[in-house]
Amino acid sequence: MRSYIGGHQAVTTNDFIELALGTPPELWLGEEGESEEERAARLDAARDILADNPGLPDAVARIAVEVIEAHAPELFNVVPLTRPAIRRRISRKGAAA
Repeated sequence: MRSYIGGHQAVTTNDFIELALGTPPELWLGEEGESEEERAARLDAARDILADNPGLPDAVARIAVEVIEAHAPELFNVVPLTRPAIRRRISRKGAAA
């Protein structure tokens, strides 16, 4: 099965992220082994994109929340913790203290 978003084929998870954000995730996260010069250029590009689209951080946060809400069980293997029962001291006369 092929997935197309706006005429672009999305094959990998990164493809879907890039199409949702409109930018590659590496622009925001960086890449392993990038030089200081590459990092500075990447951050300059990111600043330009944010200046042109000030609503982008809100859109990204909204997408992140939607993904977490939809996929929380498989993304976060969380087991709810139970609270221990509260023990009350019993006085010698049998009344709870």
